Amino acid sequence: MALNGLWSWLFFRRRMGAAAFVEILALWAVPALTLAAFSRVDTKAAWLPAPCLAWVTFAAALCGAVWRLNPRLLG
Repeated sequence: MALNGLWSWLFFRRRMGAAAFVEILALWAVPALTLAAFSRVDTKAAWLPAPCLAWVTFAAALCGAVWRLNPRLLG
């Protein structure tokens, strides 16, 4: 949750597109690593973070596109 809050602060409040994109990549790693760790214990449990991983993947693509298309706004 802290990484999610940090991304919102970087992107919307500070308008730091590059930092927000790097941070969302770190945020993406959390559910990906959780999925990998859960898969060693229980395959059904490994699917629990999958919706979060899908959402963060979409959000990262959107963040990167908005940053790339608005360099003046998100310097």
